[in-house]
Amino acid sequence: MLKLLRILVCAPGILFTFIGLRWAIDPAGAAKGLDVPLLEGLARSSQIADTGAFFLGMGLMILTGLLTARKVWFHTPALLLAITALYRVLAWLLHDAAFAPQLIGVEVVIATILFVAAEKLATKP
Repeated sequence: MLKLLRILVCAPGILFTFIGLRWAIDPAGAAKGLDVPLLEGLARSSQIADTGAFFLGMGLMILTGLLTARKVWFHTPALLLAITALYRVLAWLLHDAAFAPQLIGVEVVIATILFVAAEKLATKP
């Protein structure tokens, strides 16, 4: 069971790391992969920096959690994903954004897996 949990945690860790790196190397392709337009000017700088940092940071935190067995490295990206899901709901409720149940579902599932990993895989606080 723990081996399966490690795989379930490692997969998004690797995926997020690659998505984050892609924002540095091929931002147009990364934007297309997330189904968002690549912005222009200062907005492009913020989009590449913020989105790349978000994904690369989460991926590296997840992989660090697997290597160090410290709870904080699982809790932090889980919290980021949970807040992302919350903001998607708020964007829909308050700001006329399209409802994105598939994305919210993925974020909630991965956040839950990471919270479980913090309890089952981590041996250090």
